[in-house]
Amino acid sequence: MTLVLVLDGPNLNLVGTREPEIYGRETLDEIHAGVAAHAADLGLDIDFFQSNHEGALIDRLDRRDFDIAIVNAGGLTHTSVALRDALLGISRPFIEVHLSDPATREPFRQVNYLHDIALESIVGQGARGYYLALDAIAVRSGHAGD
Repeated sequence: MTLVLVLDGPNLNLVGTREPEIYGRETLDEIHAGVAAHAADLGLDIDFFQSNHEGALIDRLDRRDFDIAIVNAGGLTHTSVALRDALLGISRPFIEVHLSDPATREPFRQVNYLHDIALESIVGQGARGYYLALDAIAVRSGHAGD
């Protein structure tokens, strides 16, 4: 069975209360519960990890105990060469997800260290982006329609 790691970066633990007009009112725990149910429906195993610490995210990736990842790096998307290097170094594919569309926001969010190495980027879809990423993974892994 395909194991999917959902890796959520800094401040995503505040989703639901932090700037709900941008990130929505659903909490990260609620998003994860829905994503876990969708993964089960698709025949995918799933694991979640969120941290506000760059090194903890890198350490989690370094375990390499998953087949593919969904990565919402939050603000680290725009700043972290180290996270980029970790994603390249572990040789695991990933889909980048952002609740908002960083390209339509502040100028500093125009920098994206992950976009060019991701299989796909899903932005501006809110929590639905995680579901779309799972659907894409199911198709890639032959679980679609199971």
